[in-house]
Amino acid sequence: MAKKRKSTWAEAKKRCRLNQVDIQMAKELGMTPKSLLQNIPSPTQQWKAPVKVWVRDLYKKSLVE
Repeated sequence: MAKKRKSTWAEAKKRCRLNQVDIQMAKELGMTPKSLLQNIPSPTQQWKAPVKVWVRDLYKKSLVE
């Protein structure tokens, strides 16, 4: 039986191309590393923004509201 590995912030940072500020924004929004990794757009999803842009947009919207 294969072991399931929990996703970590370091893995999400690398795969989503985030910096420490983006990680902090995601944490303040209550996101988990798993939710960030699940929102990486595939090549067929050209309408979907990269995770970095998506997190920043959500953070800006949370500040306005």
